[in-house]
Amino acid sequence: MLFKEQYEEIKQIAEEIYYHPELGYKEENTKKRLVNYLKKIHPAIQLEEFSTTGFKTSLGSAEKDLHIAFIAELDAVYAPSHMYADKETGAAHNCGHYTQMGIALALYTYLIKTEAYKNFDYKLSFIFVPAEEYLDLDFRDGLIKKGDISHYGGKPEAMKLGVFDDIDAAIHIHAIGGEFDKRTINMHSDLAGFLYKKYHFKGKATHAGFDPFSSKNAYNMSTLFNVAVGLARQQMKDAEKVRINPIVMDADMSTNVIPNHITVGTDLRTKTVDYLKDTAIKLDDAALGSAQALQGEVNITTQMGYLPFIQDRYLSQFIAKAFEKSEGIDVLLDDDGISAAGDIGDLSFMMPCIQVGYSGFTGTIHGDDFIDNDPEFIYEIFPRYLSLLLEEINENIDRAKLYKRSYKEYTALISSIVD
Repeated sequence: MLFKEQYEEIKQIAEEIYYHPELGYKEENTKKRLVNYLKKIHPAIQLEEFSTTGFKTSLGSAEKDLHIAFIAELDAVYAPSHMYADKETGAAHNCGHYTQMGIALALYTYLIKTEAYKNFDYKLSFIFVPAEEYLDLDFRDGLIKKGDISHYGGKPEAMKLGVFDDIDAAIHIHAIGGEFDKRTINMHSDLAGFLYKKYHFKGKATHAGFDPFSSKNAYNMSTLFNVAVGLARQQMKDAEKVRINPIVMDADMSTNVIPNHITVGTDLRTKTVDYLKDTAIKLDDAALGSAQALQGEVNITTQMGYLPFIQDRYLSQFIAKAFEKSEGIDVLLDDDGISAAGDIGDLSFMMPCIQVGYSGFTGTIHGDDFIDNDPEFIYEIFPRYLSLLLEEINENIDRAKLYKRSYKEYTALISSIVD
């Protein structure tokens, strides 16, 4: 009954966040709404703040041997054409993060009011993380230059700050892309990792009519590169779910001058780290060859995005067991991986992580028409399911099947990829 009683208030808070989206590391009003609610239902709450807008709060004794994190994300996507985008910033909640926050509040409220967490053999921390979406990079570059952050993504930044140092495993939730006839959750939907590549082609400018003969056309080099990338796709493994999306990022061209510079940027997504490295070499070779073929030059810069996310199969068994005991959820999908990415992949390098997907939306995820259409499922039935998941975990975790790596090991892996 408790989930039903709190449903309207939770839904209202989530909708306020949906209609007032904020980009990563700027989620000030979003954070304020969440904190005000949490303090209302738990006046003695203790908050640990980190990286501009992130915060963490814990339930249970610090003396407990096991520590689990429940993660929700604060930020919106940059999507100025979305039907409810912020007209000034272009932010829009078309990835469903606003529902994550509502679900987290519903679950936290249940645990506080019932004191169910006191029966757990583990400490449980709710961590609200900023800046999951990899965007608004000029702003984040400014924060990095000022020393305010070190990472574009909120979870790697929290990892650096030690937010996850005392945590043994993490539970994450996320909207499932697509529309479903039945109320659905999923597991084992692994995510790709990605790099961000920039190719700066350089040529020689001349008059396009009088003397094109001594020119070196940077635009043509970029065109040749795009052709090479298209033909190279035949050499890329289907199983790796490779995705490449080259775009022109910078160029200063006119019709009467041969262009002498152009920058092409692309993300590069693959299922595994090793194939990410291999495919990056293929792209670099295509760019070098295209520049050389037309007697130009290319400078290449590589920026790490996020690591692939391989869901922990040991912990996923608890997702299935909780589903068997749940009511109101019709389908559990055991999905193959997709080529979307998230910084949960970075956290999963350090510790076991699972992600439970949930339906209840219409429109296209990251599209102009994305919105929830089954709020009862999202804010009442699904949080009730998550309470069952927490109960399934209780007293059933085999510590020998968990792993832990350090932030230092993480940065070493990132350097090996980028370098």
